[in-house]
Order: sequence, then C-alpha cells, then structure tokens
Amino acid sequence: MKMTDSIFDSIINTAQDCVFWKDKERRFVGVNQAFLDFYGFESAEILIGKTDEDMGWHSDPEPYKQDELNVLKGDSTYKVQGKCIVKGEERDIIASKRPLYDGEEIIGLVGSFMDITDVVRRKNLKSNVNAMYTVKQLRKYEYFDKLLDEISIKDILDPLTGVVSRGYIQDFVQSLISKNTPFTFVIIDLDNFKFFNDTYGHHAGDMVLVDVSRGLVSFTEEYGVVGRFGGDELLLINLRDRDYQQKKEFFIKLYEKNKILRKDFKFEGNNLFITGTSGCATYPDDAKTYDELFSFIDKALFRGKNKGRNCYIIYVEEKYKDLEIKKLARRGIYTSMRGLIDRLGHVNGFENILNAAYPFLSEELQITNLYYAGKNGNMHSVLDKAYKADISDISKLEMDDLYTDNSLDIIKDTCPKLYKALNELKAESVLIVRIGLGAKTEGYIICAEPKSKRIWQEDERGLMYFLARLLAEHIHYHEDSIPE
Repeated sequence: MKMTDSIFDSIINTAQDCVFWKDKERRFVGVNQAFLDFYGFESAEILIGKTDEDMGWHSDPEPYKQDELNVLKGDSTYKVQGKCIVKGEERDIIASKRPLYDGEEIIGLVGSFMDITDVVRRKNLKSNVNAMYTVKQLRKYEYFDKLLDEISIKDILDPLTGVVSRGYIQDFVQSLISKNTPFTFVIIDLDNFKFFNDTYGHHAGDMVLVDVSRGLVSFTEEYGVVGRFGGDELLLINLRDRDYQQKKEFFIKLYEKNKILRKDFKFEGNNLFITGTSGCATYPDDAKTYDELFSFIDKALFRGKNKGRNCYIIYVEEKYKDLEIKKLARRGIYTSMRGLIDRLGHVNGFENILNAAYPFLSEELQITNLYYAGKNGNMHSVLDKAYKADISDISKLEMDDLYTDNSLDIIKDTCPKLYKALNELKAESVLIVRIGLGAKTEGYIICAEPKSKRIWQEDERGLMYFLARLLAEHIHYHEDSIPE
C-alpha cells in the first residue's frame, strides 16, 4: 500500500496520543486531532508558526526548550515526564521526541505525549477514592453488561473521580445511538476550577471533582450514567428526560432544589462555593449522529459560559444551530480594552460615551442592559431613558473600586433601596464598579442581569473597571458630570 497524504492524515488523526511536529526553530508545523482536543482548539491555525513559549504552556519553559534543542542536534527522548498548562490547569504528561530528517539533514522534530495527570494524582492522594458505581449498577445497561464480561470494573472507572472514564462513556453513548435508544446528552464544566487549584492546591480541586461526581451519580442513579470527559468536565447521559419541559425540571432540581451544581463545600476549614455550567442536547430529536450531538452540547456549554457561567443551556435548534464557538470564545482583556477604545474614539459627554460603549459591551459580556448612578443615587438605564430608581444607599457597600454579589444577601441587609431596585429588575447577581479617581466618587456603573445567578469573571470585571476609569478621567478633564 502506498502511503498517500490522505492515508497519513487518517492514521495520525485516529491516534489517541497527542502528536505534533515542528521546524528547526521549534515552531509548530502541524498537530493531530487528539492534540487539538486536548487543548480545546478548533483548528491548528492558532498555533502554527508559534513555539511552546509563545503559547504559554509551561510555568518554567527552559527545560522543555533545552530538551527540544538537543533533539534538533540528533538526540531522541522517550517517555519523559513533565507538566503543561491546559485551560489554566497544570497537567502531568509523558512525552517522546525525535528528529525529523530530510536525507541526512535535520529539518525539525516530531513528538507525541499523553496525559497521565489522574494516574499521578491518584498515587499522591492519601486515601483512595471509592468507586461511584458497582458492577450491579452498570450491568443493567447492555453495553456495560457485555464489557464487564471482558474487563474489571476498575478498568472502566476513572481513577480519580470514580465515574466512568472518558473512552467508555463515549463508547456508551455510541452504543445507545447504534441501538436507536433516545437519551439526553449533558456536558458539565465546573466554574472557576483553576481558582480552587491555585488557592487551595490540587488536592482541593480533586475533592471538589469527587464531591460533584458523587452528587451527580446519586441524583441520576435510576436513569442515567455519569462519566469524566477530562479535567473539570463531566458527561451525563440521561435516559429519562427528553422533552424541553422535562429537561428544564431536571436542571432546576440539579441546580436549585438538590444544589448539586450550586452548593457550599468545606475543605480544611475553608468554605468554597461550587457551581457548574451545563449544556445539553437530545438524541434523536436534536441530532442523529454522535459528532453532531456532541457539537450541539459543546455549543450550548460555550453559550452558558459566555452568558456568565453557573447556568444551564438546553439546545434549541432555532436559537443555537448557527452559533459559532469561535465567535463565542472571549478575546483577551487587552484586545477587549483596545476594542472599547476604538469604539469610543472622540466621543464626548458621559451619556454619549455609555451609549457608544454599550453595543460593544453587550457583545463582549452578553449583557441585556447597563445601568449607572450619580452622586445623589438615582439609577438610570442606558437603553430605557425613562427608567429611574432610588439606590441612594449604595454608598453603604464596603467596596474599593468594584463589588460583585452572586446572591444579593449582603445587599439585602446593607442597602435595602439598592436591593429593592435590583429585585424589581429580577436580578439575582450584580456587578458594581465605582466611577472615580482617588478617594473621590462620581458615581457607579451597574450590571444586573435578570434571572441570572451570574459569576462575574476576572476579564469581565477588568473590562468594566477600565470603562469606569475612562469615564472618571473624562469627568475630571472635561469638567463633566453624571446626569441625575
């Protein structure tokens, strides 16, 4: 058989290990599909021509650089253990690399690696994690019943969380589709997982994953199976709830009544608040193939993240079919700030600046309105010029330049007027940014989304602080004021 480009692409893109190849300057030339999936990229365009240092994949890049320079001199490496940063989380990998030759000349290098994070962490855990499923529980499903005749249950379950591991949960979904069995497919991403790891250590992150996994398994014991997709992402197959109202009630119980994806978690004396973002779609109502079904739950998940996290999105064709994940992916804070500056240009006047900024902020932050208040505490709306509410007790909030609240409990007790206004807007969370230079306060910008328990992210807070600073400088240098 002659090795054609088509055959090569088929082989390299069905390999489970992450494969890459680079030029003599250590710049990426190509990668396989497993590599793209590992880092969450849609295509290789984002990394072609760049080095590991450009991508920021290592907290200490020098050893990896020297390793590749040695390979480019003719050395080879085999199963070298190291670390890389994926979606803000440091992962353990083992990698092999060797030179690429054109005749006798080295023209680059080729390498492959695999993720061994769970194996390493399992060894480091002081106590083993109990399996979340028994043989009896899994045998009621035809796929697992046959599988358990061939391998043990410990080979099926994820070593860290105790739920079904990635390969087997995906195969289970494929088996349901092959048997034309209807089900709802859910992907769950834990919010701010990097914060748990960075603040309290990886052991805290592991315990959060285990706790959420245990809750999901218990919640769906009679009609579903939970698996781990990777990192802080979990998959859930719901064989019971398939129409829109059933799915909505399922998520309401999951988030609000049972609080499995919205709960307090104690770890070594610290109180943590766990939330998750979910996306779901149903076979065969929404999609007839695995790839299409997974693309739909992925779109729903990204829509939920873009909406502010801590929420669920049920895939609806007319809403989300044409949604592009690339357009949903948030740009870097620097790019967002530059975009805001470009929009404002030479706009003068406080209200004119907000009017010019709002369309950009609406797209970047996925907000449906923007509010502001001056020194006397009257809150106004950018979109509704007739709107006015008394929030004169806002100054009682303990804040420097920025305040966020995901429950409004503190505001309810401290600022009853502000709470009343937010409650009338049906807001369940709020972002407030002070407009002022130094100790002098000119007013506030307020983001209050209706019926959304939004968790405001660092880049979102940064962008709103940047706008508030621009407004404060405009007021100062142009002797302007906030309309009352």
